[in-house]
Amino acid sequence: MSDLKQVTIVSGKGGTGKTTTVASFAALGSNKVIADCDVDASNLYLLMHPQDTEQGEFVGAKIAVRDWDKCTGCGMCERHCRFNAITVDDFDELACEGCGMCVVACPTDALRLEPVVVGTWYTGVSAYGPMAHARLLPAGESSGRLVTLVRQKAENLAYENELPLIVIDGPPGLGCTTTAALTETDLAVVVTEPSLSGIHDMERQIELINHFDLNAAVIINKHDINMENTEHLRAWCAREGLPILGEIPWDPQVTDALSAKQPLVEHNDGPASQAMRAAWERTAELIAEL
Repeated sequence: MSDLKQVTIVSGKGGTGKTTTVASFAALGSNKVIADCDVDASNLYLLMHPQDTEQGEFVGAKIAVRDWDKCTGCGMCERHCRFNAITVDDFDELACEGCGMCVVACPTDALRLEPVVVGTWYTGVSAYGPMAHARLLPAGESSGRLVTLVRQKAENLAYENELPLIVIDGPPGLGCTTTAALTETDLAVVVTEPSLSGIHDMERQIELINHFDLNAAVIINKHDINMENTEHLRAWCAREGLPILGEIPWDPQVTDALSAKQPLVEHNDGPASQAMRAAWERTAELIAEL
C-alpha cells in the first residue's frame, strides 16, 4: 500500500497535552493504526484499552556476565571499568554500559557480554483500531530501537488490514526516541503551550523537524492561560510558515476525561473537546493534501 501516511504527534516538553491529543485523534479518525512510541513513559494504552493479541520481549543493550570458575580475582576488570560497574566480587547491572572493556581486559576470559531483556512490545485491537505499543523497563537501554520496532509493528498492522494512516504518539523532547519516532513520517504535529518553557522547547523541536525536512504543524494547547505568549506563538508560526491546526482552551473537563480513562472527545462536549474536534478536521485536511 504505497499511499500509507504516518502522522507523529510530539511535544517539546512533557505535560503539554500530547497524549490527550493523540487519544482524541484516534477516537475521531477512521481507518487508521495507533502507535504509542513514547516507550519510556507509555500511557496511551490507558485511554485506548487495547486487547493485546501478540507480544514479545525486547532485547536491549548487552551487559557483562562473569564466569566465577574462570575468575582469579586479579582486579583487571575493576581497574579498566570507567563506570564503576564491576569489582573483583560484585557487579552493578544498572551501572554497566555494555562497552566490553572489562571483557577485553580480563586475562582469563572470565567475562562475556550477553543481551538482556529491557522491555516488551505489544500489538492488539482497540475500539479505535489496531494498536502497537511497548513498555520499557525502568532504566532500560536502547529505547530508540524499541520505538523503531513499535513503528515496524504498526506498519505491519496497517498493511495487513489495508489501513491508510498511522497515528503515532511520539516522545517529548529531542532525544533519540523522538528522532526515531519522527524520521520518514509524513506530518509532524507539535503540541505546545503558551509558557516560556513550552515556547522554547517547541522552537527547538521545530529545528529538529526541519533538519529531517518534514512537514510540520502546531497545536496550541491551553491557549488562553497566557494570551501574550499565545500571540507570540501565532506570530512565530506565521514567520516560519507553520499552520496552526488548533487552539485548545484550558478546560477542567480534560482532567475528568483522563481520570475516566477516556479520550476527551468521547467523555464530554466541552470547549476543549469542541476545539479538539476542529483541530482533527484541519489535520485530516492537511493529511489529505500530502
